[in-house]
Amino acid sequence: MSGALPPPGTYGMLFANSYTADRVNDGSGNNLNVPGFKVNANVIAPRFVWRPDAKLWGGDVVAHVIAPLVNLSVSAAGHSQTKTGLGDLTVGVGLGYHHSANLHSVIGLDAFLPTGRYTKGDLANIGRNYYAIEPVYAVSYVDPNGFNGDIKMGYIINRRNSATDYKSGNEFHFDYGVGYGLGNGWTVGVGGYYRTQVTDDSGSGATAGANKYRGMAIGPNLKYDSGKGWFLTAKYQFEGNVKNGAQGNALWLKAVFPL
Repeated sequence: MSGALPPPGTYGMLFANSYTADRVNDGSGNNLNVPGFKVNANVIAPRFVWRPDAKLWGGDVVAHVIAPLVNLSVSAAGHSQTKTGLGDLTVGVGLGYHHSANLHSVIGLDAFLPTGRYTKGDLANIGRNYYAIEPVYAVSYVDPNGFNGDIKMGYIINRRNSATDYKSGNEFHFDYGVGYGLGNGWTVGVGGYYRTQVTDDSGSGATAGANKYRGMAIGPNLKYDSGKGWFLTAKYQFEGNVKNGAQGNALWLKAVFPL
């Protein structure tokens, strides 16, 4: 449903995520075997969506904000650290289009704000300490009694981290889901993502092409639509083919409800 806007109104969403990883890979996808490496991240992220009864360039106007509450623990080489608090806020605006009863799309622009706690040199940071913007496009085909499909694409443009004088390269990603509606509110399927760093890192200590991230994930999806304006989604994702990053598994839960 990432490309399908609801009717005018204010909506609440609640995302819950639990991610674990016990390996970090090099640029060839091989396990670096870092002694004692482990990441545990648990996030509860409320999202508020405002869909006014207004149009622009033929599309329905929408605005949103996401405020992630993060608990992050990282261990490596005999050291460990845990941080808890507000992560980086996401704010965004967009336009939604309804091409038919089943086919919908959204185009938008998100901004990531460095509101999360960050300290140079720490193992665990729940903020990135730099701004980023992301043009996004999402399309959804929704059929309660048949095929369902979603794709959301984005290009993340990262700014420089002032504490380290380091700039991470820009990233392209797409999230996907394919499922089948059983006609009783339930949809079953599979989904995941693909993400790759497009441009090189720059700044102090950066080496061209040496730290480009790439990875993907896939796993089962399950959705229940009440038919009364609220629905629930659960998915589990197995990461694979990760280069220059941690590789693990994630459980996602999502609830959507009108306010």
